[in-house]
Amino acid sequence: MKNIILLLFISFQIFAQSKISNTPDWAKKAVWYQIFPERFRNGDAKNDPTEKDFVGAWPHEKTNGWQTSSWNGDWYELQPWEKNGKGFYYHLQQRRYGGDLQGVIDKLDYLNELGITAIYLNPIFESPSLHKYDASFYHHIDNNFGPSPEKDIEIWNSENHGDAKTWKWTTADLLFLKLIQESHKRNIKIIIDGVFNHTGLTFWAFEDVKKNGADSKYKSWYTIKNYDNPSTEKNEFEYEGWFGIKELPEIREDENGLVDAPREHIKQIVKRWMDPNGDGNPEDGIDGWRLDVADMVSNNFWKDFRVWVREINPEAYLVGEVWWEDWNNDKMRNAEPWLRGDVFDAVMNYRWARECVYYFAADKTKIDEKEFSTRVQNLLKEYRDDANLVLLNLLDSHDTDRFGSRVVNPDLKYDKRVGYVDNKDYQIRKPNEVEIEKIKLIAFFQMMSVGAPCIYYGTESGMWGGDDPDCRKPMNWNDIKFADEKAHPDNLTRSADVNSFNNDLFNWYKSIINFRKSHSALSSKNIEFVETENEILAFHRFDEKEKLFVVINNSNIKKETTIALPKEFISKKLKVIFGNSKIDLKNHLLSVSLQKKSGIVISVD
Repeated sequence: MKNIILLLFISFQIFAQSKISNTPDWAKKAVWYQIFPERFRNGDAKNDPTEKDFVGAWPHEKTNGWQTSSWNGDWYELQPWEKNGKGFYYHLQQRRYGGDLQGVIDKLDYLNELGITAIYLNPIFESPSLHKYDASFYHHIDNNFGPSPEKDIEIWNSENHGDAKTWKWTTADLLFLKLIQESHKRNIKIIIDGVFNHTGLTFWAFEDVKKNGADSKYKSWYTIKNYDNPSTEKNEFEYEGWFGIKELPEIREDENGLVDAPREHIKQIVKRWMDPNGDGNPEDGIDGWRLDVADMVSNNFWKDFRVWVREINPEAYLVGEVWWEDWNNDKMRNAEPWLRGDVFDAVMNYRWARECVYYFAADKTKIDEKEFSTRVQNLLKEYRDDANLVLLNLLDSHDTDRFGSRVVNPDLKYDKRVGYVDNKDYQIRKPNEVEIEKIKLIAFFQMMSVGAPCIYYGTESGMWGGDDPDCRKPMNWNDIKFADEKAHPDNLTRSADVNSFNNDLFNWYKSIINFRKSHSALSSKNIEFVETENEILAFHRFDEKEKLFVVINNSNIKKETTIALPKEFISKKLKVIFGNSKIDLKNHLLSVSLQKKSGIVISVD
């Protein structure tokens, strides 16, 4: 009897641990879409921001004649209120275009048509900035993302923000819950950005510390170096900011990570958004979190965070931003310590993106296929299989130049001076037809790879732009006629670029996404590269159901090549199931003719 009880106890412990450590099954088949809410779609003009809504955000000054920017305007053209001699980039953080949650809801069917199964939303919590990485609350959605901004302010003011029992649902909160519901109706998962390393200057607890100084109940939340002396004219208030940035007061940590008070508050935030009605059924809540600057918060905290999340929803997904270890020396972090099953399920896979850029986008500095395949294989060896399957394989994001501009500027170091704001040689023009073929080819490889592909909003419609802030333009929708881009940030002469939705590129993305979703081997852990040369890349994807062989011509000319097939394909009947090419099999040698910048997929019939 004792042995039976012991066996049951051990079995329960294993089951309980697996609820924490396993990566979600749905994430292994996910096709992600990243949305920067303020720039995705203006679904409700009545909630558009006014100048008072960004009080507390840089550059902390009033403008003369500020107004919401035209969604379809020329990006670099100065607004009337910006023409004060300070330049294009100075005022850009004060621009607002009116993107909101209704706009996301309105375009869920568009995402469904594209083939998207999961959405990652950049921060949506109340904040004075356009990017929302400087939260005022974690427990409320930004009021300009909802239908009644003024009503929401009344609701905020009726609460004790430090007491979760007093929290209410604002109109913006309720619209977000509707977005979750409408997404789930379409079998689309949704995760949101958790920014728990720092807050904004207008965060409710930080404002209390500024007001009450050493008497504040929330002084333990931050590292306060000096309080203000009200008897002097000078403001002596000093505190620790994230990376030394005073705009972003850093939440204090001890040996366990975030200290107790903010830790408990964040635990309440997890409950609020993962099970909004508190009934124990997480279907009405978000499906996980993207954690901002996660490597700057102790893993002791994230391990607790994972337990909180998985206790509510065992199938929730956690992805961390674990990126540069030493940006100046071009060294990215090996994220293995975060991917053992006790911290995150995945990270934003910038290491993979860098290798893709150096193989598919570069010209003079291009690495060859042997080097590329070796680097990709080495990355896969560093993480456990469960993590590799759900890595967020992105090509661009809100923190990089868009891939449409990367191919226009092919030989720059990855994430180094990749925008006009800090590189006057950076070309701001639209990609041409030859460069669009590069975009199509790398998107094809993205869908054929191990890991979960992620599309940054508008990449599929032909958007381009350098690093932040130029990667955050308003989405170029098909039902909106845009002005040509002909203005220049330094008022120089440039050729006009037509800014319009690229239907051909959209249809290409739709076709390759549908192909990926239709073939289980592409969501497996298995990839084996075959030795090739002369800008031909070939690899084998397989699972217990099917075997696929992918061949890519990464050159600028048509190529005919012969490839030694894996033994699984020898003496089998082969068929091209994606792309156009004639193939011929003799013994174990496959002869293939491929157009420039193209790829095919072959299956065993």
